[in-house]
Amino acid sequence: MRKYELMAIFPIEEEKAKSGAELLKADLAQFSAEIEKEESLGDREFAYEIKKQVRGRYALFTINVNPGKLEEIDSKFHLNENLLRYLFVKLDEKNA
Repeated sequence: MRKYELMAIFPIEEEKAKSGAELLKADLAQFSAEIEKEESLGDREFAYEIKKQVRGRYALFTINVNPGKLEEIDSKFHLNENLLRYLFVKLDEKNA
């Protein structure tokens, strides 16, 4: 298991953001990822349009997951319509 930060952007609408976050958590649980911390970063404007949206709701997750599962998680996240963008960042051992 390795520690990662997962930045996720959901649509601004409350219903879509909530269902997108729930599906994201379910997908992580399916691949035995442990969510250590979840932090809402609020709503922000985009520099450019993403899926016909100009604003999004940002969330930051700190997770522990097997690095070999990231590709499978990535393909599963592509099916989540309420997940506009996401990014995994590996945390250093000393900074984690």
